[in-house]
Amino acid sequence: MPRLFTGLAVPPEVAEALRLYRGGLPGARWIEPGDYHVTLRFLGDVAMSMAEDVLEAMAEMRVRAAFPVTLDGLGIFGGDRPRALYASVVPSPELIDLQAEQERLVRRAGVEPERRKFTPHVTLARLKREASPEAVAMYLSQAPAFAPLAFTADRVTLFSAKESTGGGPYLAEAEFDFV
Repeated sequence: MPRLFTGLAVPPEVAEALRLYRGGLPGARWIEPGDYHVTLRFLGDVAMSMAEDVLEAMAEMRVRAAFPVTLDGLGIFGGDRPRALYASVVPSPELIDLQAEQERLVRRAGVEPERRKFTPHVTLARLKREASPEAVAMYLSQAPAFAPLAFTADRVTLFSAKESTGGGPYLAEAEFDFV
């Protein structure tokens, strides 16, 4: 069964700029820059028949104009038990609309509804137990200032991931252009 998700691939020039934030955090397992993306809808492990239904549903994405995506800072998921370091993404109306459409399309294909609130981000590192809240706070306070980064989103990618690796490498299974 493939592990699938839809997302926006981060272009190489933005991924290169995000390299500045790699390192200096004990317990961090850094994501490879070539695997940076903004997840729109995580599907999880799905049967091949459902994967085919998702592909068919994604082909019905409505036509839309390309739009800017802006990364504007660093953050963590997990609070007192940090589990991921990320670059936050401005939740523009275009991005929110695209994510809502992804949710509708994959649900039509039979995928269970997403229960988590959409928080657009680019995961930079997964954090192990050694990444204490204190170490993460120190990292965030000493990290270089985050200058906003932007790129133009003009397609959605259906990615697959290997279950055992968690954090890449990811494979682009299909792309769906906006226009």
